[in-house]
Amino acid sequence: MVKLTKIYTRGGDKGDTSLGDGSRVRKYSIRVAAYGTLDEANSVVGIARLHTAKLPDADAMLARIQNDLFDVGADLCTPNAADEDPKMVLRVVQAQIDRLEREIDTMNEKLGPLTSFILPGGSPAGAYLHLARTVVRRAEREITALAEQEPINTLALIYANRLSDHLFVLARHVNAGSGGDVLWTPGGNR
Repeated sequence: MVKLTKIYTRGGDKGDTSLGDGSRVRKYSIRVAAYGTLDEANSVVGIARLHTAKLPDADAMLARIQNDLFDVGADLCTPNAADEDPKMVLRVVQAQIDRLEREIDTMNEKLGPLTSFILPGGSPAGAYLHLARTVVRRAEREITALAEQEPINTLALIYANRLSDHLFVLARHVNAGSGGDVLWTPGGNR
């Protein structure tokens, strides 16, 4: 359990931060950027939830996703160690990815096929979900860069990839009840 008694520590005043294993890195490290971007995505999901209060299924999914994003951040915050105790280190597990896939499939069954690329928008919830999706895509790029430099739990990367798909389908799902998606018209302004 997390217990914070003091919010500021002054430990980062010179540009370093602590990782989950106690080691210190520069705040601009790719690892910190990756889990920091997930934190940003979580904030955007929180804004989207302000617009899903009347959509209990969507709001429940987003509540689980917000919690999962903290799990993924905790996973990435703690460098992999060959001798780590699985009971002591929080890692993303396959069940979290499986849940996203089930939810994607359930929502997608009720949506019509795509006939064009979709522009972010449609409804406030849909627009914020598209914004969250793009932030998760950025996190995914950063996680990929981290994985090229250091070992990571590959399920963290897979979760991010599946989450961006989920947010896309969820945006379509909420927009279906709010007038529909905004479709791209190629060359429409020539």
